[in-house]
Amino acid sequence: MSAVLNRLRRAQGQLAGVIAMIEAGRDCKDVVTQLAAVSRALDRAGFKIVASGMRQCLAHSEADAPPMTEEELEKLFLALA
Repeated sequence: MSAVLNRLRRAQGQLAGVIAMIEAGRDCKDVVTQLAAVSRALDRAGFKIVASGMRQCLAHSEADAPPMTEEELEKLFLALA
C-alpha cells in the first residue's frame, strides 16, 4: 500500500499545481497537460489497488460480508476504465 500512497501523494501535489496554474492564468494547453498527468496518476493508483488486492478480495472480505465474486471484481476494475 505504500506504493499506492506515494502515487496518491504525487497526484495530490500535481493537482495543487494545476490549481495554482489556473489561478495564475497559465496557458490552457499547459493546464490540460498537467491535469492529464493527475488523471493518469489517479488511474495508476486505482489499478494498483485492484491488482494488489484482487486475490485478497476473492478470498477475504469484511467480517460479515461474503467474498467478492469474479463479476463484482470485474465491475470494480472496469469502474476505473
